[in-house]
Amino acid sequence: MAKCDEGYRCEVCGEDVMSIVDSDLYLRYVIGHLDPEKLHVSPERHIRCNPVLAQCIRDERVESAEVTGPFALTELDSDHANQMIELVTRGYHRLWEINAEEGDRDVTDYPLPEVRVRYQ
Repeated sequence: MAKCDEGYRCEVCGEDVMSIVDSDLYLRYVIGHLDPEKLHVSPERHIRCNPVLAQCIRDERVESAEVTGPFALTELDSDHANQMIELVTRGYHRLWEINAEEGDRDVTDYPLPEVRVRYQ
């Protein structure tokens, strides 16, 4: 079985990240927080294992994450916090769209439209 068919181990909990909708790596790539050139060498985590990012997702499919300290949304400027919530939630929804697509997929089409423009 090819490595890409096996899933990737979460660097936090050590369990396999079995679906793109659980992938912190692909979420960061989709929203433009991970350079495409580093996608294949960056560590993987479950979204739930990165509470700083998970706290920004507004979707009933994700258990809410509470963060305290300087990275908590409540500690950020409210405009910036709202922008992060909007971006990360859109990115999470994009992961579900990608997951629903059938057949071969081009990873360069994964990012949100405005991110794809930046990558080109």
